[in-house]
Amino acid sequence: MESNNTKTIYSSNHINFFEKIISKKRLEMILVVNNYLKNQKLNDVVDIGTTNDQENPSSNIIIKNLQNFQVYKSISDQRIDKGFFTKCLNKSIVEEFTQIELDEFSSDLVISNATIEHVGNYQNQKKMINNIIKLSKKYFIVITPNRFHPVEPHSKLPFLHWLPKTVHRKILSFLGHTILSKEENLNLLSKKDIQQIMSSFQNISYEIKYINFLFLKSNFIIIGKKKYS
Repeated sequence: MESNNTKTIYSSNHINFFEKIISKKRLEMILVVNNYLKNQKLNDVVDIGTTNDQENPSSNIIIKNLQNFQVYKSISDQRIDKGFFTKCLNKSIVEEFTQIELDEFSSDLVISNATIEHVGNYQNQKKMINNIIKLSKKYFIVITPNRFHPVEPHSKLPFLHWLPKTVHRKILSFLGHTILSKEENLNLLSKKDIQQIMSSFQNISYEIKYINFLFLKSNFIIIGKKKYS
């Protein structure tokens, strides 16, 4: 995840019951991703929005279970201990990247889970995708919750997030979810929102896959590929 309030967001109402559900759903995401990439020749991968959370088993579970990579890198606005990663860059994905940073962290695959909904407004979300495309040598994958699933995964509240965003934020603030009520910390996306963002970029192709929860689409898995002229 992204933003300095990430750990607070992630831990909000994050009891063991929900952790088990999140871990199960992320294991399903891993199967989708590994199945898509299984016949591709890929060497390095960079994880965008790595969390420094060490308490929950679901943290960083996707990057740590990708198969057939030799080099694992991380870009995050949180300080990440190398350990698992060969290289780490302490930087937000919505900032400008220097050419040196692009050269060092460009990878065959750029992957990000549960981050784009935490980088702020639409322009920041678009900037994030632009930087991901710049960093990608071949493929990129962005995973994010579906705004129109009945259960909002951060507050764990049903249906309120279907209201206009300004109304939803006022209710969250009233209920004591001050951090989640701010656009800079939580800005959920619908399929239409994703398609609008992706339509801004001409040098890629992409498809959207889905994870279901309670028989409904709970998460989008955006799988993109660089086009070469």
